Amino acid sequence: MVLDITDEVAVASAVTELGVIDILVNSAGIVGPNQPLWEISTADWDQTFAVNVRGTFQLCRAVIPGMRERGWGRIVNFASMAGKDGNANLSAYSASKAAVIAMTKSLGKELATSGVLVNVIAPAVIDTPMNAATAPDVLARLTSLIPMHRIGRPEEVAELVAWLTSDKCSFSTGAVYDISGGRATY
Repeated sequence: MVLDITDEVAVASAVTELGVIDILVNSAGIVGPNQPLWEISTADWDQTFAVNVRGTFQLCRAVIPGMRERGWGRIVNFASMAGKDGNANLSAYSASKAAVIAMTKSLGKELATSGVLVNVIAPAVIDTPMNAATAPDVLARLTSLIPMHRIGRPEEVAELVAWLTSDKCSFSTGAVYDISGGRATY
């Protein structure tokens, strides 16, 4: 299923079509403009927030009622180290991912006694198609911040997602999980 997560009606229709959803992984995202803040157009800023924040919000809002009713659910949102540290020339992306982190922390508290756990992953640079479009100099600079001196692999992130969406994860909600090759130690 292909879904425009910025379209509220499309999100609601997709959730209805899929039926029972016990696990939601919000991994859709865009980098947005790669330029200083003062050069970013309002349209580019808005599009970055529409995908990264509003899309995550709309999907969470659509699936949570059913999860609450069943007394069980797992939501994993994707943010970024940029949402914690900020990255030069990626202010729209950094700000949008900080918003996803804050939304996840709040939602984790709101749902803490419901059986629905919500956590967020803040990866450093991972070898994904999204990062294939990142300017080589920006990618090199971001990789240089990683003490392990390499880009993360998708399967490393997948292992964390598998745990966060399982019954083994039973005492964590509203938490930020860094997977950053040592970049984040706080």
